[in-house]
Amino acid sequence: MLIGKYSHNLDSKNRLIVPVKLRDGLGESFIVTKWLDGCLAAFTLDRWETMMSKLAAIPATKKEVRTYARMLSSNAQECSFDSLGRIQLNSFMIKTAKLKKTCMIIGAVDHVEIWAEDVWNAYEETADEQFEEVAESLTELLAS
Repeated sequence: MLIGKYSHNLDSKNRLIVPVKLRDGLGESFIVTKWLDGCLAAFTLDRWETMMSKLAAIPATKKEVRTYARMLSSNAQECSFDSLGRIQLNSFMIKTAKLKKTCMIIGAVDHVEIWAEDVWNAYEETADEQFEEVAESLTELLAS
């Protein structure tokens, strides 16, 4: 399970340290792509293949399917850690997630998210205010 919140700096060569606790859960090689709410997401290869198989099973005649598939796959790159536990992010990813110096690396149960610090702080503030409402609205889904 991927959990926790960490702050690390993006270096001048667009490398970012991923904490060991999250690194271990991602494996040797994994996929990083554009994700929801303005962040990047890192998925294990198994999780990525499962997601892509499910997506491929939905008829491509639906415009939403084509859009979602294109955005996920065109913005994806396979990554691995260097000897210092860093990943190299390309310029498209930096721009997509509006990453600056300080990044937040978030464990999100089955994937890792990478956020610009200011974007994360704004998101977290809003989410925190709505936390109890959201929890209540999910009661039936979580009970099963």
